Amino acid sequence: MMNCSKYKRVPVLHYPEREWPDKEIQHAPIWVSVDLRDGNQALVEPMVVEEKIELFNMLVKMGFKEIEVGFPAASQIEYDFLRQLVDRKMIPDDVTVQVLTQCRDQLIKRTFEAIQGIPKAIVHIYNSTSTLQREVVFHASKEEVKQIALDGVDMVKKYMSDYDGKVILEYSPESFTGTEMDYAVEVCDAVVERWGATPDNKVIINLPATVEMTTPNVYADQIEWCGKHFKNRESIILSIHPHNDRGTATAATELAMLAGAERVEGTLLGNGERTGNVDILNLAYNMFSQGIDPQLEISDIKHIVEVCERVTKMPTDPRKPYAGKLVFTAFSGSHQDAISKGVAALKQRTDGIWEVPYLPIDPSDIGRKYEPVVRINSQSGKGGVAFVMDTYYGFRLPKGMHKEFADIIQSIAERQGEVAPPQIMEEFKKNYIDRKEPMHFRKCQITDREYEGGGFATAATLTFTDHGVERVVEGTGNGPIDAVQRALEKALHINIRVLDYSEHALTTGSEAQAASYIHLLNQDTGEATYGVGISSNITRASFRGIFSAVNRLFYRDEQ
Repeated sequence: MMNCSKYKRVPVLHYPEREWPDKEIQHAPIWVSVDLRDGNQALVEPMVVEEKIELFNMLVKMGFKEIEVGFPAASQIEYDFLRQLVDRKMIPDDVTVQVLTQCRDQLIKRTFEAIQGIPKAIVHIYNSTSTLQREVVFHASKEEVKQIALDGVDMVKKYMSDYDGKVILEYSPESFTGTEMDYAVEVCDAVVERWGATPDNKVIINLPATVEMTTPNVYADQIEWCGKHFKNRESIILSIHPHNDRGTATAATELAMLAGAERVEGTLLGNGERTGNVDILNLAYNMFSQGIDPQLEISDIKHIVEVCERVTKMPTDPRKPYAGKLVFTAFSGSHQDAISKGVAALKQRTDGIWEVPYLPIDPSDIGRKYEPVVRINSQSGKGGVAFVMDTYYGFRLPKGMHKEFADIIQSIAERQGEVAPPQIMEEFKKNYIDRKEPMHFRKCQITDREYEGGGFATAATLTFTDHGVERVVEGTGNGPIDAVQRALEKALHINIRVLDYSEHALTTGSEAQAASYIHLLNQDTGEATYGVGISSNITRASFRGIFSAVNRLFYRDEQ
């Protein structure tokens, strides 16, 4: 057994007054991309300057108004990248760049050198405040750790005197989730007071889940508790920076927003230290699925993923929410059937509301296509195969035919694995449309006959080849299909009955073709099967469907 006794539970904030469970997300927060800093520092192969510029440009096009561009005092490449943005005038007027620095004089001085020429910048200072780090890393008291933060504020103020732009201060008590809440508030209040924040000159207080330590509801409690206990809340922009150590960063962020967080720092696709930062795309698409404008241009997920994968050299998991290649794919037969019916029902609606089982959003809204929605393997069912035939090729198979054709495809899938749509169509042609031998329909002349007493009947003069030999036979019935059926019964000495018949147009316009489906019964054995015919003439398509069914029913061994 694993030794779980070596771990202790993280203390939970006692906060029965919480109000966030009764709230709903109403609008998007201030989004802050930290891909170029937090995301970049976590890469095996960090981005070079031109890769950073490509990602920065995409973030701007996506609509991010605050972008953390790096830690310019940490390395030359970080510094050079920021200077490239400045010198090449790549920072739009409505975008504020953010730079990170520790509370050290030389680092803050270098940071201000890097941002010269930028009209407005967020200077983000931080120091760790958790009990564990105070004890094992800094060996410092609470007062000493708080003083580090205040010294950082003073240094920022000192170097602001030679800066020709506006500075917005951001402060993070790093390792916030492992910090006593009253102490975290004490430090943040001291920073806000030292900065001289006002409602017109707010400070950003960023409460990070530097390490995700417990369940998302606890983080929400911490955010709401702090928000209600800050002395000067109206002068604070309350920000969060969640990590994903427990795999619940998205939930923690959404609950923290309910608890009062106004600003979210994260990365595209969740790249970041250890298990990553919160995935901003995941959050934004979640809002979108609830009818909330995420205030980001995220309609082409494929392009976003391609850029991220190229500059980070990291693949995207195929099951990654919204972004993965398989997230709009159904292999399960019951899921496929429900999706197929849901899409069909959607076409009949006029309210414009998207409601399809298993698809929380319309894939086409984010640049995906319907094609990947249903993929066929041995676990797929009749609904999935029918969906592919309809969606890809326009064949609306009658319900009774779904299982018959799906069984054919499933036997192939059991041998080879996934069956692609082109192969499904190929099998459909081989098994139905091209079943023209040994009985091959050539032509049929239809006439109406009138009997004494005013009765009418349909006469068919049928021409076909029987094992290559041309034959001409006649039959009479109550309509063209019945007449051809009776002609074949007489010519081939078989006993058949048409159980069902349906047809529809395949295309529109003067070259439109029709598809006809004939469900045919061998009355001697009780066996039944479908035949399919296509033609620009619907009656001819029906005759071809009858011959297809006859060949499948009586001459299977000859094909």
